[in-house]
Amino acid sequence: MENAWEISRTAVAFFFDHMLVWNMIFAIIIVFFQRRNPKSVWAWLLLLYFIPVVGFVFYLLIGQDMHKRKMFKVKEVEDHLNEAIRQQEHQLKSMDIEQTDTQIQDYTDLVMYNLESYGAMLTDDNDIDIFTDGSEKFDALIEDLKKAEHFIHLQYYIIRNDVLFHRICEVLKEKAAQGVEVRVLFDAMGCRKVSHRFWKKLNAQGIKTAEFFPALLRRLQFRMNYRNHRKIVVIDNKIGYVGGFNVGKEYIDLDKKFGHWRDTHLRIQGGAVMGLQLRFLLDWNYAARENLLQRPELFEGLQPGMRDNCEMQIISSGPDNTIELVRDNYLRLISRAKESIYIQTPYFIPDESIFNALKIAVRSGIKVNIMIPCMPDHPFVYWATYSYIGDLVMAGANCYTYDNGFLHSKGVIVDSSAFCYGTANMDIRSFALNFEVNAVVYNKEKARDMERTFWEDIPYCTQITRDSYAARSLWIRMKEQVCRLLSPLL
Repeated sequence: MENAWEISRTAVAFFFDHMLVWNMIFAIIIVFFQRRNPKSVWAWLLLLYFIPVVGFVFYLLIGQDMHKRKMFKVKEVEDHLNEAIRQQEHQLKSMDIEQTDTQIQDYTDLVMYNLESYGAMLTDDNDIDIFTDGSEKFDALIEDLKKAEHFIHLQYYIIRNDVLFHRICEVLKEKAAQGVEVRVLFDAMGCRKVSHRFWKKLNAQGIKTAEFFPALLRRLQFRMNYRNHRKIVVIDNKIGYVGGFNVGKEYIDLDKKFGHWRDTHLRIQGGAVMGLQLRFLLDWNYAARENLLQRPELFEGLQPGMRDNCEMQIISSGPDNTIELVRDNYLRLISRAKESIYIQTPYFIPDESIFNALKIAVRSGIKVNIMIPCMPDHPFVYWATYSYIGDLVMAGANCYTYDNGFLHSKGVIVDSSAFCYGTANMDIRSFALNFEVNAVVYNKEKARDMERTFWEDIPYCTQITRDSYAARSLWIRMKEQVCRLLSPLL
């Protein structure tokens, strides 16, 4: 026992005695062996230099991506299985893209970019219901689940074993007993507090479950990056859901810590549902190792909407793709804006191109309106957010903090004519490190509806003025500076 203790002590002493060497090794790896943004490189080098031990631990948790290509090799192969389908969709739609109506005349280049880069088919037969209240959204979802006849595909980043999921589970169990195929896909980090016993019990009751990127040691999850942040539900290819709400009691205002949870979720009927279905199947194939693309019946049953005629595309991005598609859509919409830009996001850590595009828009006379939460759920991210917001306030943007609970809504609206909403925050992590999915909607009526919901939130907000931002305390200024320095890592 004494020998073991002595060996351990000697090993620890050796590690700390050679900390400079370890730092040099990691610096070489970061600089020469990983293609990173220069800001990210310098941030890691500074962290390793000034806080050697903490920097080393943080690098192991969220910094390394040496095995990214290996980890998602299988997923990449599965994505390519659908390349032929997407190419056919592209050919069919690109032939008449120039003849489309006025709803997308200003966004033809963006439509084509999404087709070329991702195979995101433009559909024009969609009905959209917009939910901003969790109770209303989940009440509607549960009613739709009860009508399922063939399959239910449900995917969330966070699923809590609490009152809300118990309500959903009762319907899922009933449907599984009726012969409906029920699949639940969850992320290992987001659901780390839910026991494996719980999922096994669901499996025994006929509900198939799959875990995305599982932890190496059960609940002990060291890998912060590459999380599946998507929230998708597809029911019989007739109805799809996508947006910001996860499954937990806080999302229906039952958690005193957050109070009212303000989010945005879309309920879709029409051709765009197939985009959500394909995205779910690809994620399921990777997590469950079950190739559902060979099941043609899972691509049947699509029904057009009969009311809104919304033109839209379903786009997604993640670390398995070299193109940051959601980020590129945000950037293109902001750059093309002529009159107004509305942004809601809980985390605002834009990359340099989006940040500069917003500053150019403000100085060009475009009305830029940004809403963030008034309370942090991740303090480092919040104060970095506040720093970027402050710069835009000084440039002339209208920026607000939402005071009536927690704002979790994620998206961009431009010129009362188009919007991009879904699961992606306006931050570097959502752009490059997480798996995200958004809907890009080209419809003036629905864009105006989204703008109205923004203005309905304004009475519950406090505007950040130039005077109020300039008057912030020294302590807040210090927190902003430190967190902004670390923002490429957040």
